[in-house]
Amino acid sequence: MRLGDLELESNLFLSPLAGYTNLPFRLTIKTLGGIGLVTTDLVNARSLLERRPVAFKMIASDPREQPMSVQLFGGIPEEMRDAALMVQERGAQSVDINMGCPVKKVTKTGSGSSMMKDLDATQLLVKGMIDALKIPVTAKMRLGWDDDNITAPELARALEDVGVAAIFVHGRTRAQGFSGVVNLEGIRKVKRAVRTIPVIGNGDVTTPEAARLMLERTECDGVSIGRGAFYNPWIFTQTERYIQTGEMMPEATFDQRVSLMRIHLQRMIEFYGEDRGCIQFRKVAPWYAKRFGPSKFFKDRVVRVASLEEFEEILANYIEWRTRFCDDSGQLQERYRPPEQYSSITDDSPTERIKVLKGPVEKW
Repeated sequence: MRLGDLELESNLFLSPLAGYTNLPFRLTIKTLGGIGLVTTDLVNARSLLERRPVAFKMIASDPREQPMSVQLFGGIPEEMRDAALMVQERGAQSVDINMGCPVKKVTKTGSGSSMMKDLDATQLLVKGMIDALKIPVTAKMRLGWDDDNITAPELARALEDVGVAAIFVHGRTRAQGFSGVVNLEGIRKVKRAVRTIPVIGNGDVTTPEAARLMLERTECDGVSIGRGAFYNPWIFTQTERYIQTGEMMPEATFDQRVSLMRIHLQRMIEFYGEDRGCIQFRKVAPWYAKRFGPSKFFKDRVVRVASLEEFEEILANYIEWRTRFCDDSGQLQERYRPPEQYSSITDDSPTERIKVLKGPVEKW
């Protein structure tokens, strides 16, 4: 898999997810294998130019996670160009332009999904970045603003003409938010609209089977996974094995999940400090707990954790409490086992167990 001159080990990508795809998580995912490229949270280009500490924290990197991409958003060409140059100087191997975020505070600035409404202006902005940079520039988009404005195929062609290295496309419109089921045919139309650049599909991929289905039905060149990676951090290595051999790897054990959760928290503390790291981890630990079986005892306490010592105490108490649901071999009794998977594009009647924003996008 190649993005311009950047050679990747896999055609599987970690999608940017606001508030979650920070350096500690990216490192944790990368160490499990199977992933070609990780991407940061979306970063405000103007915040970088104003040298705000929070923006620099968001683009912080580590050689162990490379290659990595920084996702920028902004609607002013000069700001996006200069921010991209700054990111390049700080060691990013690629820059991704956010053209898909549907949240009002992003779209009202002329960035995010609103970039799909003015193709000429968007093409010029992207060209300015490509001309200035030595590293690949990619674009992440949705299918369009709404069902009456499906502009992704036309925009993908326009961006290919000015040298974009790849297109990432989420198979929903901006108006859909996360509702409904991902439109695989819509992604396929984007793939068929371009001539030489790779198209990476995204949306509702929470299992290896869903990843293979997306590749087959959309003809896309790779798959980008976001929320599915929080539900199952091993999804990349499992998917790579499944696509290559047709064999499913065994699910991670409870002990493996606990071990990874500890590593993740330790990285959060090293990166943010103990106070901030624990606060940040409060929203992460429940994702791990989704595969623990009965876990309310753990989740009710970990969402208030304030120190590493307290976390270890909460975890030790939970492990002891959890034994009441296990058999003599230490395995969860069958009636207490969590579902094998969350909703995905492979489900006939998908149910949304991974929480996402709901309701009209205008009110997000």
